[in-house]
Amino acid sequence: MKLPARLAATAVVALALAACSGTGDDGGDAGTGSAPAAGGDFPATVETAFGDITVDEAPERVVALGWGDAETALALGVQPVGASDWLGFGGDGVGPWSEGLYDESPEIIETLEPSYEQVAALEPDLILDVKSSGDQERYDRLSQIAPTVGIPAGGENYLTSTEQQTTMIADALGVPDEGAALLDKRDQAFAEAAEAHPEWDGMTATAATRTSEGWGAYIEGSERVEFLERLGFQQSPTIDGLKAGATGFSVDISDEQLDLLDADLIVAFPIFIDKAEITDDPQWQAIPAVEKGHDVVIDGDLQAAYSLGTAESQVYAVDELTGLIEDALGS
Repeated sequence: MKLPARLAATAVVALALAACSGTGDDGGDAGTGSAPAAGGDFPATVETAFGDITVDEAPERVVALGWGDAETALALGVQPVGASDWLGFGGDGVGPWSEGLYDESPEIIETLEPSYEQVAALEPDLILDVKSSGDQERYDRLSQIAPTVGIPAGGENYLTSTEQQTTMIADALGVPDEGAALLDKRDQAFAEAAEAHPEWDGMTATAATRTSEGWGAYIEGSERVEFLERLGFQQSPTIDGLKAGATGFSVDISDEQLDLLDADLIVAFPIFIDKAEITDDPQWQAIPAVEKGHDVVIDGDLQAAYSLGTAESQVYAVDELTGLIEDALGS
């Protein structure tokens, strides 16, 4: 499945296909890894698009390559020896919600085109590529190195949901109860925010972005839309009407049609451009919702948390974004 033309070229795999990670030279020395506590649920079988993968015993050297896979493993108590820094955080390759969870820094591995030699040199006993392209050749090469948990059965490129990612990784690591607890914590954060703002229930929302190539809006299947829906909002009917025939998780919006983004609330963020290229754009400022101040334009760590879509990053984003939405809607 291909992503929409312009956004694919600029990294709609979300925010940072250009920072598209560093190379192995940017990472610290790979540590010895951290396996789940003895007595985990093994053997564990995980259903994937490439068939069932069985993990016979607690893995000791995990390499996490998928979008948010490393952060998910860390939240489950496992420290990957190699990881991909999709959002260009630098250092250990994780956001503030995962800082301090590594005892030793992982080796940082390229994202879209990982060095298979670099992965093999880490001698992994398990590779996580759960939220990734689902490319057969990529999977075949990784699985020759070590058992590889790829995208879920019936999944598509980068459309692995938070629930699927958390559950599959937790199962592979032998800690399904910990995975369920992570999702419960995430669900509770959303439920509390929605309960505190009943006035948001049924209001329309658009999740939008701008790159150097142009504008786009996210559609069903993206965590960015689901995030807002969990707060009580509903997808803008206008954007929802554009999804027919769309591939991936976004649709292109032309400069001349920015009014298509209009809704009770717009949450937008820049990709590889300055935030001002959104906020200072006269056509953006002319959108009715923006004229009313009913827009939130985010960047930095909040932008990363909102786009990453892991259970822990979503908790962080709920905490940070809720107040901004309150200010924008006067609630």
